[in-house]
Amino acid sequence: MIQTKGLTKCFDGFTAVKDLTLHVQRGEIYGFLGPNGAGKTTTILMLLGILKPTRGEIHLFSKPFHQDHFNIKRRMGVVSEKQYFYEEMTSYEYLNFFGDFYQVKNRKKRIEELLKWANIYEVRNKRLKQFSRGMQQKVGIIRALLHNPDILILDEPISGLDPMGIKEVRDMIEEQKQLGKTIFISSHLLSEVEKICDRVGIVNKGVLLAEDKMENLKMRLSKEVDIEIELKKVTAEIVKVFSSLDFVNKVTQEKNLLVVRVKADRDHRDEIVKTISSYGGAILGLKLREMSLEEAFVAITQQNVSLLAGG
Repeated sequence: MIQTKGLTKCFDGFTAVKDLTLHVQRGEIYGFLGPNGAGKTTTILMLLGILKPTRGEIHLFSKPFHQDHFNIKRRMGVVSEKQYFYEEMTSYEYLNFFGDFYQVKNRKKRIEELLKWANIYEVRNKRLKQFSRGMQQKVGIIRALLHNPDILILDEPISGLDPMGIKEVRDMIEEQKQLGKTIFISSHLLSEVEKICDRVGIVNKGVLLAEDKMENLKMRLSKEVDIEIELKKVTAEIVKVFSSLDFVNKVTQEKNLLVVRVKADRDHRDEIVKTISSYGGAILGLKLREMSLEEAFVAITQQNVSLLAGG
């Protein structure tokens, strides 16, 4: 749905985006992640045709963007980081204005359906200046959905929201995925993005450092993995045996919980279960302590890229 090849943007000798190659698949939620100033917004402005690339290619819906610019843009919905509302308008007036602009058929019905979907139908006649930040964000998402686009581009959609607002917007995004939308989310709020994205691309200083599913990315970045094993009883013999295994780097006991740090070269859980069983141990629970997206991001942006080369 979204493809770029060698996408580059320079401003007076400064390269904001360099040789960016992305592949966003139909129907997925793709997280485009990086710190402030990483080149995320510049990339989005090029995808929208607002900024012209210095060089490189953009394909949307398998078509070169420049060949069918007008029709392609009609199939996209956008929520920008800084939204500008006509605050004296009511939410209904505001959406009706854009519905007319987009030439939405049966727009009154469409607007009412979306207002109800976003749980703000009851305040449709309130002026936008009376809305909270979260309510305004919902109105912005509705505006982007009015013309039923195939691609949604969301630039920092949850920035500045309280926990309830974040959950509501997250739920709205996931519902759009269920309807078959392709969703491109640019954000620096990594923990929230991790909850909803199918794949992520991590960019820093205009360069794409990694693009993959979260579980693959974590696996490729981790040299070690912690496995938590809850036992009915931890014996000194079991601790001693684990400490002697060649794939175990560290064993920590916390009452009836063993935390075993193992090499991330393969899945060692089967070996662990067999070892405990052979020494009469009873397992009550076993789980991996996975690397968080924040930890993965730090690992990548600290230039630990050599770990990715082999993946």
